[in-house]
Amino acid sequence: METTTEIKQMVRERYGKIAQQDKSANESSCCGSGCCSVETTNIMNDAYNQLKGYVRDADLGLGCGLPTEFAKIKHGDVVVDLGSGAGNDAFIARHETGDTGKVIGIDFTPSMIELAEKNRKVRGYNNVEFKLGDIENIPLDKNSVDVVVSNCVLNLVPNKRQVFNEIFRILKPGGHFSISDIVLVGDLPDKIKSAAEMYAGCVSGAIQKTEYLQLIEDTGFMNIKIQKEKKIVIPDDILKNYLNDEEVAEFRKTGAGIYSVTVYGEGSCCGPFAISCNVKC
Repeated sequence: METTTEIKQMVRERYGKIAQQDKSANESSCCGSGCCSVETTNIMNDAYNQLKGYVRDADLGLGCGLPTEFAKIKHGDVVVDLGSGAGNDAFIARHETGDTGKVIGIDFTPSMIELAEKNRKVRGYNNVEFKLGDIENIPLDKNSVDVVVSNCVLNLVPNKRQVFNEIFRILKPGGHFSISDIVLVGDLPDKIKSAAEMYAGCVSGAIQKTEYLQLIEDTGFMNIKIQKEKKIVIPDDILKNYLNDEEVAEFRKTGAGIYSVTVYGEGSCCGPFAISCNVKC
C-alpha cells in the first residue's frame, strides 16, 4: 500500500505529464489518466464552452463538473481555485468576480503552474495569481477568502479531512465553497481501487458519498447541499484493462456506482477554526 508521500508523488508526476500533452489526449481518457476508451471521448468532464470567461487553451478536459457555474461568485469577491491546473476555472471565476475581485489558483504541480501563468500573461489578467502549494496546507491566511472552488481534485488527496479543515480556515465568515468531485456509492472491485492509473484518473482515490458529506459536516460547514449529481458509467473497454469478462459482469450486477457531485457549503462560526462573530452557536 502506498504511503501518503508516494501517492502525492505519483499524482504530481502524472499531472506533470498531462500538462505537457494536448487536450485531445486528455479528453480521450479518464481524467487524463491514459486509460483510453473507444466507447466515449470523456467519461467525466462537463463542457465548459458555454460559460463566460472560458479559455480554451486553459481547458485540459480534466474536470468532473462545473463548480464555477454554481459558486455564486459576486463582483469583488476573492476566489480560490484548489488544484487550478492550467487555469480554466480560475479564468471563469475572474469573469464573475470582475476587475475589482481577485482569483488565486493553488496547484502542487510546477508544470501546471507554469502553464497557467503562461495562459494568464497572454491575456493580461492582473487580478489572477497562481501559487505553488499543497491544498492540505493552503498557503493563504485564515478568513481571507470569499469563495472556494475546486474541480475533480480532492479525490486525489490522501487527507481529505485536512483539506476541508483548510477550506474552513481560509474562508471569511459568511464565505462558501462549491466543489465538484468524484464519490462512490457501494463497493468497487479491489483491482480497480488499487490500480495506480485509475487512482490518478479520479476513481480509486474517491471515498463513499456518505463519508464525503459527513466530512464536510464534521468540519463545521452549514447549509450543505448537492448542487448537481450524475452517475459516471465506465465503459467495458476501460474496465477490461483491470477485470476479466466475468468480473466485469459481476461488477455490473452489484449496482455499485461512481458519481460526479458538485457540493455547496457555507462557513460557520461554530467549526474548528471558530472566530468571534454575531452568530449564536
